[in-house]
Amino acid sequence: MKTFYLVTALVSASFFATSAYGVKQVEVLKRDGRQNEIPLLDNRFRIDSKVAEITLLFFRKPGSPAVILVRPDGSKYFATESVKNPDLSWHDELSYDLVTIRNPMAGPWQVIGNILPDSRIVVLGQVSLEAEPLPEMLFRGETIKITGKILNDGAPINANLFRDVVTLNVDFVSTNNAEAANFGASTQEVAEFKDDGRGFDERPNDGVFTGEFKLDFPEGEWIPELYIATPLLQRRIVQSSIVVHSAPVSYDMTLAEQESNEHLLAINLDDTIVKPETVIMQGKIYYPNNEEQMFSIELDAQHTRQLAIKNYGWGRYSVELSIFGTNIKGREFMATLPTYKFEIARPIEAVPAVDPATIIPPDLMIESEPVAEKIANWVLLSLIIVGNLCVLLMGWLAIRIFVQKKSLKFKVKLPFINKKTTTNDDVGNSEKKQSTKNGSKNDKSGEILNLSMTDD
Repeated sequence: MKTFYLVTALVSASFFATSAYGVKQVEVLKRDGRQNEIPLLDNRFRIDSKVAEITLLFFRKPGSPAVILVRPDGSKYFATESVKNPDLSWHDELSYDLVTIRNPMAGPWQVIGNILPDSRIVVLGQVSLEAEPLPEMLFRGETIKITGKILNDGAPINANLFRDVVTLNVDFVSTNNAEAANFGASTQEVAEFKDDGRGFDERPNDGVFTGEFKLDFPEGEWIPELYIATPLLQRRIVQSSIVVHSAPVSYDMTLAEQESNEHLLAINLDDTIVKPETVIMQGKIYYPNNEEQMFSIELDAQHTRQLAIKNYGWGRYSVELSIFGTNIKGREFMATLPTYKFEIARPIEAVPAVDPATIIPPDLMIESEPVAEKIANWVLLSLIIVGNLCVLLMGWLAIRIFVQKKSLKFKVKLPFINKKTTTNDDVGNSEKKQSTKNGSKNDKSGEILNLSMTDD
């Protein structure tokens, strides 16, 4: 039968085998169900001759190149060689290399790269996945806690950095029951857990994955599946089908008839799923004016609980509700129910009556529409014409000033100015003519007088 080994180089406190002379020796890589890890001595390890296939996982500094494996004969294995070598499979990530070697050469091997300090090889044998079964009775909105374990030869894997490459996933697969509400629903990926001690995980690096998830998908018949799917491990558990019931709560709303009264929300518990006397409620009310109010409802044997909601008039109200109690199977539960919303319509304001005399007859309204359109078209056309003229004028001025280099000279002849000027000139000319005329007479008369006084 073919032997299969899975080997991981992980950070932890190193220990080395010591010879009788106090010299560190390279241990033989083998698995006997008791010793599942050996240290790395100067990044060297030895593979036994009976190993038919081996998978090595080396953790290195994030972002550093893939490691290089040196075989006992001195030849090297690179990550790119896996493309053409059928006996070599290589998967390199940001912080680790996963290498599978078929028919490995027996003898001392060496790994070259930025391997994290104090690394050791952990031999994984029969790796198995175990998980607690889910409760039989569940309902929508309930929060479920689940625990899964990864075992190596029946014992938890106690190794650092193991949580970096292993994640536990929880899916719900619909049984496609035609009578159920989840008929035809897709697979619901509800949770993803890591063994890192964060969130709901109790302790880091203990090989136990603990987490919580909320059943916020449709009610109906589902098959839970828990699996680990990574290059390192692939394990899957399919549990028996379960039925997710609808939330064990119904509501009845009574709106206030007057502004001074409060709205009353009746919360009805389904006693076929939960025990009403064990249920405690708490939540928050959101009002239309953005006000928030916390509330809690204590234990009561009644099936119905009353919640008073302030009346802030019209608008949208929302109620978030969480319940804690015990179901009829005796299992305690915690659930966050879907938000309950209700809305009060805005009151319609009374419109004053319109005087019939002010109403325009429909025929007049129809006739007035073309007139308004004509006026609007005329105004638009006028604006277009004036705008084009302004553009042309500015263009002409720019050409005359900047292209032709001519100054602007405007000769304006006003009729009334010319008339006035002409009148003044006429007066002056008349005076000159009169003067000339008088002079001529004087000269004439002088001539006549002179002629009469001659000796002849």
